[in-house]
Amino acid sequence: EDYWHLRTHVQIWDVGVQRQVEITGPDAAHLVQLMTPRDVRGAKIGKCLYVPLIDEKAGMLNDPVLIKLADDKFWLSIADSDVLLWAKGLAVGLRLDVEIEEPDVSPLAVQGPKAEALMRQLFGDDIAALGYFDYAMFDVLGTRQLIARSGYSKQGGFEIYLEGGHLGSALWDLIWQAGQAFNITPGCPNLIERVEGGLMSYGNEFTRANNPLECGFAPLCHLGDEVDYIGKDALRKIAEDGPQQMLRGIKFGGGRTPPCGKPFPVTNGDGLALGQITTGIYSPRLECNVGMSMIIKDHWDIGGVVVVHTPDGMAREGVISSLPF
Repeated sequence: EDYWHLRTHVQIWDVGVQRQVEITGPDAAHLVQLMTPRDVRGAKIGKCLYVPLIDEKAGMLNDPVLIKLADDKFWLSIADSDVLLWAKGLAVGLRLDVEIEEPDVSPLAVQGPKAEALMRQLFGDDIAALGYFDYAMFDVLGTRQLIARSGYSKQGGFEIYLEGGHLGSALWDLIWQAGQAFNITPGCPNLIERVEGGLMSYGNEFTRANNPLECGFAPLCHLGDEVDYIGKDALRKIAEDGPQQMLRGIKFGGGRTPPCGKPFPVTNGDGLALGQITTGIYSPRLECNVGMSMIIKDHWDIGGVVVVHTPDGMAREGVISSLPF
C-alpha cells in the first residue's frame, strides 16, 4: 500500500538521520576534491552533485550529495558511514586550513508525483523552476532554508535541508496540513520502489570492499592528470585491468520471495557462484521479484540466465537486467 501511495500521491519523510559534513575555509574545495574521483572544479552554487568518496585503495567510503554553498563552504550529505572523522583526519594530516563540523541541519523529504503541487502551494512558483538536483533558498517559517529537487525515490520530490532542529515539528505540521488536499501520508524510503529505481544503499549494494567502477560510477570518475585525489593510482589500475564484477539488476520468479535479511546467493545453472543479491523484494508492478547484485566478469551480460537461492530452500530462475528496472 505504501509503494502504490508513493507512486500516486505524496509523502512526507523524516530523513533527519541524513547528516551533513560541513567543510569551510580556504582549503575547503581542495579537501573535497581530494576525497572524490569526480571532478568537482565545475561545482556551482545552486547545483547538487552526486559524488563517490573513496579511500587510498579506491574502496567506496560513501556516496553523498555534494552541495556547494560558497567557494569556501561545502556540505556533504552522507549515507551510512562516518565521513566526518575521515575528513577531519585528512585535514589534520595534511595541515589544511579548514573547519569541519556537523551542522544543525536535518533534512525533510517530500516525495511523490504530487510533491511539486504541494511545495508550490507552500513556497511559491519559483520552486517549480528548480531542475533536478538544483537547489535554492526559500522563506520557511520566517527563516531562509535550502530546498533541493532531490530525494531517495524516483517519483520526484524535494528535500528541505532544515537548519535549526527546533523548527522541525513546526515544519512537519506546515507540510502535513497543506498536504491533506493531496492525500499526504507519512512515509520513508520504500524498499520496493528503491530497488525498482536502482537506487543503491551503502552497506548493502556496496561497501569499502567495492570500487566505484563496479558500482556503475565510471562516468563520475576522472582518471586524467588535471585533478588529484586519494586513491587515484589504485583507481587507474582498476580501470586499466577492468573491473572484475559489475552491479546488475536481477528479475527472478518462484512466487513472492522471503525477506532478504541475508544476501541471496546467485549462481549459473552449473552451480558456479556469480554473486549475491543484497536487496531483493517482490515488485507488484512488474509481478516478479527484483534484486540487485554484483555479478562477476564474463557473466554480467543483460539477459543472462541465473539461479537465485532464497532462504526457503528454493532455487529460482532469474535473468540479469539493467538498472533501473
